[in-house]
Amino acid sequence: MRLSPAPALDPSLAGSLILLHLAVVAGGFALLASASSSASGLESVRCRLQGTPRPPAFSQDGDFVIGGVFSIHYYLNTLDHSYTSLPEPLQCKGRMDSRELRFSRAMVFAVEEINNSSDLLPGVTLGYQVYDSCSSVPMAVKVAVQLANGLDPIFDTGKQCSGSATVTAIVGESASTPTISMLRIIGPFGIPQVSHFSTCACLSDKKQYPTFFRTIPSDQFQAAALAHLIRHFGWTWIGAVRSDSDYGNNGMAAFLQAAQEEGICVEYSEAFSRTNPLSRVQRVADVIRSSTARVVVAFVSSGDMRNLLEEMERLPSPPRQWIGSETWVTDPDMLRFRLFAGAIGFGIQRSVIPGLRDFLLDLSPQKVSNSPLLTEFWEGAFGCRLRTGTSTGVGVEEKVCDGSEDIQQLQAPYTDTSQLRVTNMVYKAVYAIAHAIHSIVCEERENSTMNCDKNLNVKPTQVLERLRRVNFSRNGYQVSFDSNGDPVATYELVNWQIRESGKMEFVTVGRYDASLPPDQRFDMEREITWVKNSTQVPVSVCSESCPPGTRKAVQKGKPLCCYDCIQCAEGEISNNTDSSDCLICPEEYWPNAERDRCILKPVEFLSFHEVLGIILTACSVGGALLAIATATVFYRHRTSAIVRANNSELSYLLLFSLTLCFLCSLTFIGQPSEWSCMLRHTAFGITFVLCISCVLGKTIVVLMAFRATLPASNVMKWFGPPQQRLTVVSFTFVQALICTLWLVLSPPFPIKNLTTYKEKIILECDVGSAIGFWAVLGYIGLLSLLCFVLAFLARKLPDNFNEAKFITFSMLIFCAVWITFIPAYVSSPGKLTVAVEIFAIITSSFGLFFLLFVPKCFIILFRPEKNTKKHIMEKTSNDKRY
Repeated sequence: MRLSPAPALDPSLAGSLILLHLAVVAGGFALLASASSSASGLESVRCRLQGTPRPPAFSQDGDFVIGGVFSIHYYLNTLDHSYTSLPEPLQCKGRMDSRELRFSRAMVFAVEEINNSSDLLPGVTLGYQVYDSCSSVPMAVKVAVQLANGLDPIFDTGKQCSGSATVTAIVGESASTPTISMLRIIGPFGIPQVSHFSTCACLSDKKQYPTFFRTIPSDQFQAAALAHLIRHFGWTWIGAVRSDSDYGNNGMAAFLQAAQEEGICVEYSEAFSRTNPLSRVQRVADVIRSSTARVVVAFVSSGDMRNLLEEMERLPSPPRQWIGSETWVTDPDMLRFRLFAGAIGFGIQRSVIPGLRDFLLDLSPQKVSNSPLLTEFWEGAFGCRLRTGTSTGVGVEEKVCDGSEDIQQLQAPYTDTSQLRVTNMVYKAVYAIAHAIHSIVCEERENSTMNCDKNLNVKPTQVLERLRRVNFSRNGYQVSFDSNGDPVATYELVNWQIRESGKMEFVTVGRYDASLPPDQRFDMEREITWVKNSTQVPVSVCSESCPPGTRKAVQKGKPLCCYDCIQCAEGEISNNTDSSDCLICPEEYWPNAERDRCILKPVEFLSFHEVLGIILTACSVGGALLAIATATVFYRHRTSAIVRANNSELSYLLLFSLTLCFLCSLTFIGQPSEWSCMLRHTAFGITFVLCISCVLGKTIVVLMAFRATLPASNVMKWFGPPQQRLTVVSFTFVQALICTLWLVLSPPFPIKNLTTYKEKIILECDVGSAIGFWAVLGYIGLLSLLCFVLAFLARKLPDNFNEAKFITFSMLIFCAVWITFIPAYVSSPGKLTVAVEIFAIITSSFGLFFLLFVPKCFIILFRPEKNTKKHIMEKTSNDKRY
């Protein structure tokens, strides 16, 4: 016969086995009843209990009996059946969990306390039957059947094998999977089950488990609390391990969903069970050791976690911050793993149960020897045997307990009442059942005395109904159930800390209350001691945080928490850490150098205060002053031959227009306004037409003067001074008319140019109507071309003071400047567009000025001997001779 650990059963498989078991039992009952009836011919039915009943660990008779089921041992012996003989009874094996023993004893204490109470169930005695489920589904099923049927091997009934349940309610089980299996058995009979430690969220489903209640919160709340805790400390890259059971699988599923909502990524999620081969546990440990996540969340039962921590201690891994579920993170037996100091997790609130410690320590060898379970505990705790005649099997007689053993000095989870957490859940479960029974069998009389009928036949379904309405307070702790049979979820944040004495203890460092608003649920009270006794919060991220000015770009094929930090694109910012997207700055704003803030774009225009503006202003004013100075020279020498020979009236008008041309460029400098935009283009257009009209008039005068020297020619009378004035005015009027129509229909206006440069605003003038703008320039170009052609034709006329050559060259320069202006104007960005236009105005103006007036001024001022009529006539004669 081979002994092996009992594998954890799938809930659906367990349910199938249970139904099969019930069918066999029912079939056996039917066969026995039929045989008995045939033999005796009597109407009564004698029913025989199938199999070998398992005696309770602790029991006491009473008017109403409460069942209790706890996972006091870790394993169940399983046998290889030969099917040739009856199977051996199920037996527990392995070490004992003394904390679970304390839970079972706390139930006994609560029952005895109620029996001694004069307020709750006065005159009524509660009994109990407490069983050890060995942390296994088969044993839990067997115990559930016993609690429903009783332990009598044979009982007589009426015409059928049926009767009321032995217990009115059940406290337990400690694990979720055995609890689910028990509910499949007792649920159809309406027997309520109040668990102190089954936290699987699946048990809140009242359609499947209508008879289930619990005094410990659902894992749904704990999972949300753990996700909130992890996000609170900035951990976005974690590992996860779980028990391969209903508790671990459902708890981890709830946690992973909550973690996803919090933006937490999981590097790995591993499941295992203490019944798995050791290689499986080793593989999980290797995954933890080789992972990059420094934080590990463990939704694991105490027994499973013990195996994992032992394996982790065998071959220590890099420092890991452990986050534990309530089952193991508040288990005192776990404190022996000092390597995992700094672990944190949520646990049930600590409580005080007056008198419990004295009850637990009220054990003597005589009392202990009456209970096999207490005997096993006593012998394991003190390393001795209560009875002689037993040996270790190696020929050495074992030590016999001599009565000197002092349980008061024993350091074990059983005697540790400093951290009563789950123990209080057992205590509250017993009191909840007692209050439900009290509301059925007791009534208050007129004189305020309580009358309880202990002979009343109380059915489990009645207790079930009253449990839903239970609401009382015990030792300052409120007890009630919501519509799902769950209590209000409140937790303490527990930290494993090594004290100055060197002892590792549970220290409460914070609280979590699910009944409060989301932003008020988590409250830190003390500093946490982290892994390696550090006070610095460990960092566990797949990628470092992206600073402001960057955004996260998820790495291909990896979780969302693994990303690269990409600088925000041009014109975008991110002002938060770990931004997923960058924000586009408003139209008139631009990112700063760090790209974490939008600042106003600098405004740019050609200013009088910048170097380029100063140079152009100086050129403009200088040109105007030269024109005025030239006019002054001409005026002072107005009687000289060279002035009189070159049409002084048109020369004065030309100098005046050149002065205006130089000065109109100033309207292009400075911040554009509505008036300056309209003035700059119209002033430029009109003054330049006036200037070109004067040059054109001088060119025509030269041609007419030559024609007038021919015999019988009277052409000059048709182009005298009045005609010259009329010509200038007419040409200028046409340009003025074009400008007027332009200003009326679609005038220029100031705009903010946001497209040429993305990082700054260019203040400039929009021409309004492109047709008007190019019409003004086209008209100037047409007059310039006409003037150039006429001057070109008159370039060889015999005149010592013939201006045709100079006019030809000046018009050539003028046209060259404005032809090259067009592509330069179109391609120049920002304020350079304005600078190009000013440069063209000044350059063309200086071209006209230097070629038309500088030679004359040079003769007037520096060659006065040539400024005579004789010199002019000599030159003319020489020209005629040739």
